[in-house]
Amino acid sequence: QVQLVESGGGLVQPGGSLRLSCTTSGFTLDDYVIGWFRQAPGKEREGVSCISNRDGTYADSVKGRFTIYRDHVKNTVSLEMNSLKPEDTAVYYCAGGRSSTCYEVDYDYWGQGTQVTVSS
Repeated sequence: QVQLVESGGGLVQPGGSLRLSCTTSGFTLDDYVIGWFRQAPGKEREGVSCISNRDGTYADSVKGRFTIYRDHVKNTVSLEMNSLKPEDTAVYYCAGGRSSTCYEVDYDYWGQGTQVTVSS
C-alpha cells in the first residue's frame, strides 16, 4: 500500500534552516511526482515545490531558499529549507501522483503533515 510519511519539522529562528523528508513506500519513486505543499492557519493550501523525472518546480516565495531532491536508495524526497522566514510557518505535506511531469499530475496520496514554525 502506498504511504508517504513526513518528518523533520520543528521550531527554528528566522534565518535558520530545516530539512523535511518524505519517506515513501508502496510504489516506484521514478513513476511518481512528489510535491510539497503547506497550509498556514486561516490560509489555503499552497504548492511549495515539486519533483519528477522530467522537471522540478518552486513557488516564487521559496525560490532561491528551498531545494527539493530525491534519494532513490532511501525512497525519500527531501526539502531543504534555508533562510527561513516567519511567513514560512505552516503545516507541510508531501503528496504523490503517478506522472512524469510536475505540470500534469493528480495527487492521489498524501502524508499526515509536519509542523514548521519560524519564530524568535
